[in-house]
Amino acid sequence: MAQSADPCTPVGTVHLVGAGPGDPDLLTLRAARLIIQARLIVHDGLVDPAILAMAPRTARFVSVAKSRSRHTMPQEAINALLVREALAGNDVVRLKGGDPFVFGRGGEEAEACHAASVPVQIVPGISAALGASAAAGIPLTHRDAASTVSFVAGQCKGLAEQDWAGLAGKGRTLVIYMGLATAPAITEKLIADGLSPEMPVAVIENATRPDMRVLRGVLAGLDHLVTTHRVKSPALIIIGEVAARQGAAQLASLVESVR
Repeated sequence: MAQSADPCTPVGTVHLVGAGPGDPDLLTLRAARLIIQARLIVHDGLVDPAILAMAPRTARFVSVAKSRSRHTMPQEAINALLVREALAGNDVVRLKGGDPFVFGRGGEEAEACHAASVPVQIVPGISAALGASAAAGIPLTHRDAASTVSFVAGQCKGLAEQDWAGLAGKGRTLVIYMGLATAPAITEKLIADGLSPEMPVAVIENATRPDMRVLRGVLAGLDHLVTTHRVKSPALIIIGEVAARQGAAQLASLVESVR
């Protein structure tokens, strides 16, 4: 067993838990059990308040929410927080939107814990891409439209130097996380790579939540779509022929089509 800072105190376990795309009903049973029993929850800003409300009233909450312009805590400090709490004997439920290993930096947090001999358990969640596309009735793969899916981050260092060639086009679906602020650069990049300006796109805001919106258009109008409708995070961008397919009938009232 790993040794804590106080040799008389057993080391706690860090649970890296995927909170899914938002709807509490989409939590795994294991994630729900951990939240209901939690004494300490370290959570991202993308975790829906309804999920946090499942925790005991006595639980301690630490928000490490991040945004493009403001980080309450840098990643290195988050890593140190998890290790410090575990070494103090506390079990930590580290809640992340979607899945902790899909653009959630869960790998970095797990590595930091392993380096400090802190036990880590991974609890996967429904990723934002899978949850959002399903809620919007958009199949990421379709026999007639796409047999390949790629996930990329639209907000990262050196976006212009990222090689996305071949990730989008006929028979392929491209899902972009964190792409709202860089929508103009994304459009320019993909069109420069040869993608048609008329390629269908869909922007899904607040997926699976009561205020979900699905906005549809074409690649050339992506930035206009985002700015005109004042889309805010959490939101996901889907680019490909599948984005033009209509969602399930019961979701029709949530869809705003932009031509």
